[in-house]
This record gives sequence, C-alpha cells and structure tokens, in this order.
Amino acid sequence: MNPETPVVILCGGKGTRIREASESLPKAMVEIGGRPIVWHIMKIYREAGYRRFILCLGYKSWAIKEYFLDYRARSADFTLSMSEKHRIDFHNGVDEDWEITFAETGLEAATGSRIRKIAQYVDTDNFFLTYGDGVATVDINALAKEHEESGRIGTVTGVHPTSKFGEMHVDGNQVVEFNEKPTQVTGFVSGGFFAFKREFLDTYLGEPGDDDVWLEHAPLQRLARDGQLGVHQHEDFWCAMDTFKDYEFLNGLWSAGEAPWKTWA
Repeated sequence: MNPETPVVILCGGKGTRIREASESLPKAMVEIGGRPIVWHIMKIYREAGYRRFILCLGYKSWAIKEYFLDYRARSADFTLSMSEKHRIDFHNGVDEDWEITFAETGLEAATGSRIRKIAQYVDTDNFFLTYGDGVATVDINALAKEHEESGRIGTVTGVHPTSKFGEMHVDGNQVVEFNEKPTQVTGFVSGGFFAFKREFLDTYLGEPGDDDVWLEHAPLQRLARDGQLGVHQHEDFWCAMDTFKDYEFLNGLWSAGEAPWKTWA
C-alpha cells in the first residue's frame, strides 16, 4: 500500500454508554492513560508507516480540533513572551509528522454518510477506515497486503469478541464449570480496521445529501453479495470502548504497562 494512503477515522459519536467518562466529550476523545483513544489509534497506524489521517467529525467536533491545534503546547515545555510579539519558544516535546484533515460530517449523520462526505479528501487508489473507539494489535500492513492481493473492493478485519458474562458449562440442571472471566466467542465479527478501494466511496455509499446511510447495513451487505468483501482474520487482542467497563479495562492495561496495542516507544 502507498505510504501516503489516508486513514479515515469515524469520530462523530457521542459515547452515550460511557457517560461516566465521556459526558462532555465526543467518544473519540475519551482517554486511555491521559491520551484520547483516537490518538492511540493514530499511533497504531503511524507505527505501520501511515501518517495521513482524515477525521470524520460530528458531536462536539471542536474538542477534537482544539486538542490537535494545541498538541505541541500540551506535551512540551515552552516560554511565553507576553510582549508586543507574543512569542512562544518551545523547548522540547514530541512533534508528530501527521497530516490531519478535520472534516465536519454532520451532527447526526450515519457512518456511511460521513464516509461519503470525505470522498474529496481521498486522493489515492485505496484508503483505510476504522472507528474512533477501538484499539487492537491488528497487523495493518498484513491487512493492506491481503486487500491488494485479493483484488476486492473492500477488506474487513474479523475478530473474536469476548463474552461480557460468566460462561457456564451445564449438565442437566447442574453447573459443572463456571468461568468468571470473559471467554472468547467462536466465529468472527467485524472489528473495523477496513481497507477499501477508492471506488467504494462513489459506488456503495448512497447519494450525496443522504445522511441515513449506515456503513454496516446496505453498503457492506451489498459489497458482500457482490463478492467484493474480503476478511483479514485477526486472532489476537482487540477491544472496542463501548461501555464504562471497557474504559476501565483499557485504562487498567495501560496503567499496568500491559497495553498490547502499544508498540511505539
């Protein structure tokens, strides 16, 4: 895949199921270890060699814009000269080499409609797409390679979700085994982390102006019926931050130094 291939990230959600952590923030800005989850996602892609990002904004979009506009000031020491020139001298801090396009895709637009609205910013033959609320150890370059070699329009990462409930093995009316910790569900579900040919934007996402197209409904269903949707099978770590319990789980991993998605220094 071209190193300039853009990564489209859906960042328009409200995070209503994790109100304890996100009541005043868009979901993509809920923090893991003091950094927004969208930052973690971007670091995952940058480690794979991709530096261009297109953020599909919606709910409280300014919070995301403001974070990155102030990014260097948040992480560096600096001296502010409040004189006539109002000069700022930065002394350290990490400067990412990211190129980020912030796209206002509407407050209530569905996922597919948001993607359709950023078509003008996709200037390569392929693009990546993911949700702004999940982290994983997905091999992005293996995904890209499988996508290109398949010749299909789209490739989705298939993951095994974990059950949120204790698993019981039952014999008649007796529980013979009880597993308190979540266990892996057999079969695959969509874990996001997509790769698409650019033609997907113009062919499968409805008409411009239609804000009710959900990526997960007609577009992907039609792509699958057309034999144009491949799967990259991912057997390792994956977690979406859907609930406050997920938020605590991911922050716990980070605090313990055991976050498997962190491959950067």
